Amino acid sequence: MSHVRSVFEIVGPVMIGPSSSHTAGAVRLGRLAAAVFGAQPVRARILLHGSFASTGHGHGTDLALVAGLLGMDTDDERIPSAFALAKEAGLEASFETADLGDAHPNTARFHLAGPDGREMLVQGCSVGGGDVVVTRIDDFDVEATGELPTLVVEHVDRPGVIAGVSAALAAAGVNIAGMRVSRVRRGARALMLIETDQAAGEGTIAAVRRVHDVLSIRSVPAV
Repeated sequence: MSHVRSVFEIVGPVMIGPSSSHTAGAVRLGRLAAAVFGAQPVRARILLHGSFASTGHGHGTDLALVAGLLGMDTDDERIPSAFALAKEAGLEASFETADLGDAHPNTARFHLAGPDGREMLVQGCSVGGGDVVVTRIDDFDVEATGELPTLVVEHVDRPGVIAGVSAALAAAGVNIAGMRVSRVRRGARALMLIETDQAAGEGTIAAVRRVHDVLSIRSVPAV
């Protein structure tokens, strides 16, 4: 049976051009990075890899990434003014080119800092058609598309933690659409990324936080 493509797949996202991967995808990647960080950053050091590094400026990738960090959508007419708007919002953004190894050619690595001094590394790529994937959060290899609400749960790598978190979500009627677990090493810190069919409420998040050996939890909305 042949795959029936949606209109979105054929024509791409509604966007401020010129490229779905270098512009629209970059906006979504910036939005997802900010959502994973959980706050409006005040400083963003952004490393551009591969095609993002070589042709990104001509496609407005730098503007698009900053626009995404500011929470703009792909069709926001303010994208060309993203640098000026970032300055007004107190966001200091800088760009460098870097060789990130075998990463996807359209990859950006964000070093983000918040007003409270908290820092986070978020790396991701634009894979075409406006679709994106976050592939790294701090020390953890991950896979997050931003298409569904996602819970980011840091925990100690011990037996029963995953079962406890799953049970808490099930008790709240939250259905797990997908889960990926990454760890630094056996018995050390680990990270669960849990995609859900519906956003988890505050009560559900509090229940997960109470599970033994859960260190932190962040709720990342779909972007």
